Amino acid sequence: MSLRTGAWYGDRAVNLVFPDDWEVNVLWPRTPQPLSDSDMAEALEHPTNQAPIRKLCVGKSRPVLVVDDLNRPTPVAAVMPIVLAQFKQAGVPLNKITVVLASGMHAPPGRDAIEKKLGSEAAAACRVVIHDCNRGLITIGRTRFGTPATVNAELAQSDFVVGIGGLYPNHTAGFGGGSKLVLGTLGCRSIAHLHAHHEVGWGGAPDGDLRRDLDEIASLVQMKTMITLHVDADRRVVRMHCGDHFTYYKEAVAFCRTTYGVQPPEDAEVVVSNTYPNDVSLTFARMKGMAPLLAWAPLHATRIAVAACTEGLGRHNLFPLAHFPEAVWFRAVARRASVMRFSDVGKRFARKIAKPVRPQTAGRSQRPPIWLYCTGDADKLLRCSLPDIRITCSWECVLQSIVREQGDKKHLKVFVYPCAPLQFLA
Repeated sequence: MSLRTGAWYGDRAVNLVFPDDWEVNVLWPRTPQPLSDSDMAEALEHPTNQAPIRKLCVGKSRPVLVVDDLNRPTPVAAVMPIVLAQFKQAGVPLNKITVVLASGMHAPPGRDAIEKKLGSEAAAACRVVIHDCNRGLITIGRTRFGTPATVNAELAQSDFVVGIGGLYPNHTAGFGGGSKLVLGTLGCRSIAHLHAHHEVGWGGAPDGDLRRDLDEIASLVQMKTMITLHVDADRRVVRMHCGDHFTYYKEAVAFCRTTYGVQPPEDAEVVVSNTYPNDVSLTFARMKGMAPLLAWAPLHATRIAVAACTEGLGRHNLFPLAHFPEAVWFRAVARRASVMRFSDVGKRFARKIAKPVRPQTAGRSQRPPIWLYCTGDADKLLRCSLPDIRITCSWECVLQSIVREQGDKKHLKVFVYPCAPLQFLA
């Protein structure tokens, strides 16, 4: 069975071989054919509820493009030449355009990562600013939910803001996309406040208080124009929404629900979660690509993740992996706690208690760790120590562990999620 691996770093195929007498169910998304350049150019000419960018940006002196970073699979470089062409048609020089890489509280990207995300023309011709959640910020207000809107100064001082991002399932927001892109341009206290006060769950209802909170912030920074991309299991653009995201967002989510929703592995003995196209690092492979293993795999199932982790461990300063130095972990917890009221802490604790507990499988009181099959340079990860993940670069080792964990069973039922970060279990 062939899967993709190594997002942004080769995007190559990896072949997994299973015994012939195993029942292997591969749950592919139902994505349409990829869009051509002319398809995307046509979409930009007919945005939702707005004029095209080439008309909106006429006479603007401080335009800003906000894009997500390499930890999201959005192929911004595929659409960027078409977007820049719209600015050229309006007479806006490319050196007057500022591109803000909305990295939120992630580790800052290197020069190579910037060119991969933006493409060579934008990386060379435009002014590129990497967001820093601790510096270069301006407070422009507070939402009705009490969130301080402290944003990157480039957005606050711009006279025309355009967002370019993707729409994917998300733990905090249910689905990303739309106004959530602005979260990556906020100060650390604003980001912590949003995460501490709102939680939806992976692929949950996308129209709750978090979405309303983010919509308010997007309106404050005048980010009314967006380009939202959907990608397939090979990270190719298959659908593109343009224009007024406040209007088209529900339609974009409906497409996502229809296209990427799959059945849970309720009776599987083996669950394989391919973390492409979010497998740049172990941090984001874990956060974005292991939902089928962490929330849905039966207790008796052997759980396997596939990831290249080309950048090694990776980093998220609000949600560091457990093996980080204790000071880093405590600092992240303190950030979240500092923006929570006592009643919020109580409500979150009550939700944890109220979660339904799955019955334990006979003879097994504790789940074995997840096996991470590393398709990249495993040396970057083998020094990591995570209590619930074992790392190997040998598929044969994974197969042996399956046999060991499943005992005498011969005809195993396998569920494979070939692009788990794009999928949610309905």
